[in-house]
Amino acid sequence: MPQSADVILSASDVSKAVAGPDGHLQILDSVSLTVPTGETLAIVGASGSGKTTLLGLLAGLDNPDSGDIVLDGSHLNRLDEEARAALRRRRIGFVFQSFHLLPALTAEENVMLPLELEDSGGDARSAAQQALASVGLEKRLHHYPHQLSGGEQQRVAIARAFVHSPRLLFADEPTGNLDARTGRAVSDLLFDLNQARGTTLILVTHDLNLAQRCRHVVRLDGGRRVDEAA
Repeated sequence: MPQSADVILSASDVSKAVAGPDGHLQILDSVSLTVPTGETLAIVGASGSGKTTLLGLLAGLDNPDSGDIVLDGSHLNRLDEEARAALRRRRIGFVFQSFHLLPALTAEENVMLPLELEDSGGDARSAAQQALASVGLEKRLHHYPHQLSGGEQQRVAIARAFVHSPRLLFADEPTGNLDARTGRAVSDLLFDLNQARGTTLILVTHDLNLAQRCRHVVRLDGGRRVDEAA
């Protein structure tokens, strides 16, 4: 991937291992990548290749055993968990395969949550309503997750991810729990919003059609980066 003076995320020789029942298991082995601001990047590979582990490390959800990750100018290994969490709240949005909506909250309340956690001082309810309207759910504000289809739940999750105008969006198998037609509609929405907001997008997927919509593709095999295609 080309270098850029405006880099929002970089990883240098990142490794991660865990202790398993059969001994030491190397999940990631000296993975490096650079992501310029505004780019779209897909991380692909077979199950067990380390994709989701890498995504979690890049987002500061866990620490690598070795290597360095710099997110929007901050070296994650120099921050404690509280500081990493604060950085995520300010700069990052997440979209997950299983939606991760809180079942006791309405769609509106789920989207308001990041703004309330950050205590940004703005009108969280109005911002949430606008975000839900942007994903076509202005008539579902007061519905609970169990009252929404899978595609609608993922659209709520996308609205929640974008509501605080993140600089970087992470998506982990965002269409993995959806049928093909709904998955295409959700991926269209994700890329359209990402382009409109100028957000940097990093996604993990098994879907090569979805990956090819990104400008860059990084492939993992056995925890190592093995190739990249544009």
